[in-house]
Amino acid sequence: MDNTFRLSNGVTIPAVGYGSFLSTEKNGIQTIKDALDAGYRYIDTAMFYRNEHEIGQAIAEYGIDRRELFICSKVWPTELGEDKTAASFEQSCKALGTDYLDMFLIHWPRADQSQGWEKPLAEGWRAMEKLYNEGRVRAIGLSNFLPHHIRPLLMTAEIRPMLDQLELHVGYMQEYALAYLREQNILPQAWSPLGRGRLIGDERITALAEKYGVTNAQILLGYLVQRGIPVIPKASSPQRMKENLDISGFELTEDEISYLSCLPETGWSGEHPDMK
Repeated sequence: MDNTFRLSNGVTIPAVGYGSFLSTEKNGIQTIKDALDAGYRYIDTAMFYRNEHEIGQAIAEYGIDRRELFICSKVWPTELGEDKTAASFEQSCKALGTDYLDMFLIHWPRADQSQGWEKPLAEGWRAMEKLYNEGRVRAIGLSNFLPHHIRPLLMTAEIRPMLDQLELHVGYMQEYALAYLREQNILPQAWSPLGRGRLIGDERITALAEKYGVTNAQILLGYLVQRGIPVIPKASSPQRMKENLDISGFELTEDEISYLSCLPETGWSGEHPDMK
């Protein structure tokens, strides 16, 4: 099973990163330190998560070399525009205590369902391209973009997106979008890879976990990584953090991959870029 994935520009990312959404609400910076203790070197955050400062403080106190980390943040769609996107980037860097990001994403394609979202998107992407060309960010990409959001962007983009984060998990694999990303050489990455916990107790997952002597979460994450999709699971306990990283000791069969890929829809978060 792959431990890293390569983006179209040659940058490699860990197969398993730490998803920080809501992670610092209870134990603050200690949660991030626990993740670093567990072995995570990819930290995923966003301005919208309001935890960039805590992550930056945790990293500074932990004393880890910045070059050992892969830090990804995101710009909120209301901040799309050449000046606003650049300002959002600087604000994120300041909060995180770094002068560069390893990856910077547009969080959602549009702020609401009103018309005219393509122009601010194009302007925001130009700001992303400028940051990339200046060496301030090592990779640029998208989050929650479906093919009909990506196509207009590609009409004006000079640099193609390198990654797209989507809600992807057993029971919600968005196969059409996945096929499109493969065609465009854009790496898919899974947020909510455990279906927000809704799949953890599923008896169909439990049967496979018992067969391989692993946890249900490890089956769900291993399935995605075997399908060529890096993951950013969220966990609060150190034990769960370690388990989520440890998915290399088994490999699902092709028939098991098929079975999991064809399960009825389940575990969907209810979030969708065309319903916000």
